[in-house]
Formats: sequence, C-alpha cells, structure tokens
Amino acid sequence: MKRKIAAINAIDKGILYMLASALISALNGAVAKMLGEEMSALEIVFFRNLIGTLIILSILKHTPTVLPGGRIHLLLFRGFFGFMAMILFFYTITTIPLGVAITLNKTSPLFVAILAFFLMKEHLNHYAIAALLLGFTGVIFITQPTGFSLQYEHLLGLLGGFFAACAYTTIKKIRNIYDARVIVLSFVGMGTILPAILFIVAPYIEPPKNLAFLFPQFVLPTTVATWTLIAFMATISTLSQWLLTKAYTLGRAGIVGVISYANIPFAVGFGWMLSDPFPNLWVWIGIALIVLAGMLLKKS
Repeated sequence: MKRKIAAINAIDKGILYMLASALISALNGAVAKMLGEEMSALEIVFFRNLIGTLIILSILKHTPTVLPGGRIHLLLFRGFFGFMAMILFFYTITTIPLGVAITLNKTSPLFVAILAFFLMKEHLNHYAIAALLLGFTGVIFITQPTGFSLQYEHLLGLLGGFFAACAYTTIKKIRNIYDARVIVLSFVGMGTILPAILFIVAPYIEPPKNLAFLFPQFVLPTTVATWTLIAFMATISTLSQWLLTKAYTLGRAGIVGVISYANIPFAVGFGWMLSDPFPNLWVWIGIALIVLAGMLLKKS
C-alpha cells in the first residue's frame, strides 16, 4: 500500500512539474513574440543560444564529461537540426498566432514515427498509423489550405516540427556515447555559430524574399527592456527544460507526455493577450486531433 501511495505521489509531482514546464514553455514563446517586434527571429535565436552556450560551458568546466564520445558527425547533425527547428519555430511565432505555431511544432512526434519507420526499420502498429492519419488531418484543419497549397508560414511551422524530429532521432543514436550536456552544447553552440555566419554574409547577398528571414541585418539591441526580455527568455528556457526533466524523472512518461500538450492552450491564452486572433472552431478541432495523435503515439 505504501509503495502504491508513493507511486501515486510521484506521478502527481510529475504532472505538476510538467504543467509548470508547459506554462513556462508557452510563456517563453510569448516573450519571443514580444521580442519579434524589436528584433529578427535570427537575432532571438543567436542571443538565446549564446547565453545557453556560456551556461553549458561553465557547467562542463566545473564537472567534465566522462562518456567516450565518437561519431562526431551525428553530434554536428543534431546541432544543425536543432538550429533549423528553432529558427523556423521562432520565425513562425513572429508571423502567425502563437497557439498555432506551437501546435504545428507539436507535430514532431508524427515525423519521429515516420523517420523511425524509414531509417530505423521500426514497426508502425495500428495505433501509430491512426495517429499519423489523425495528426495530419489536424494539420489540414489548422492551416485550412487553399486547394493543395499551404500558407508559407504554416509550411515553415511544419518544417520546424520535421527538423525537431530529426534532432530527436539523432539523439537516440548518440545518447549513450555523449553526455547530455555535450548534446545540448552541440545544439546551443550551432545555434550561436550559424546565425553569426548568416549575419556576416547577409550584407553581401540578396536572398529570395521567402528566405530573407535567414539573412537579416544584425542590429545590437540598445534598450534595457529588450536586454531584460532576452535574459528573461534565456532563464525561463533553462527552467522549463529542468522542470520537464524532473517531470519525466518523477512521473510515468506516458502520463506526463500527454500533460505536455497543456502548453497549447497556455500558448493560445498568451497569444490572445498579445492580440492574436482567438482560434476558430476548425483550428480547435485541428489542435484536438494533433493532441489525440500524440496520445496514440505514446501507446504505440
């Protein structure tokens, strides 16, 4: 009986940690949306990852890694995929409603299932197949495409989910040979170096209009308010990741994973407070289908 009570309490704590993580994750998106009025999405990515790189390097200096490493190309791929997922995510946050941007990013588990099927030869059972059908039907309800074409911003949101899935799939390949901090460093490090390169080459090229968001002019923030928001975003991002880790440590993965979808209604609320239009019925149906798809994938 005592063991059962302890297990229930652990699950309850896991749920509370995940709810807190979901709330702060949505708040992080709201802060990014606010910063998008003052700076480009690439600058947001650059400063967020620069601060993260400094934090991880200081932690590694204090407590060095003991895992052997190897397969450096996969570590670099993880960093590249993570950067692409983040820049596309932050760009869509600044161009479409926050709740929709976060929901499209939540399609990453669908792409993970597809990648695992083709690259790792993992079996897709009936739960996974149903999840894929429901999830991508949900995307159609949310984006409401005209004919066979999606709006460009919605397409970038889906691409962000795809690159996030690529990053997660790569982590599975290297999690036993690299310390988690080194894997995170590959992400934040690449998310610092690549934007810096793009800023350097931006004055010398004329990119297509659809790719102009990758080559903005670098403008150093000058106001205290902007720097405060940057520091706040970096802090709450780290806090959200810590809470998420605690949630999966204390609770059952299937339960706390479902609770993670709470960041969608939180994001809708924050977006509405920032003047986003409130989602219509079709968008809510699409959100529900994507959440249901995520729940089914956890059963597969």
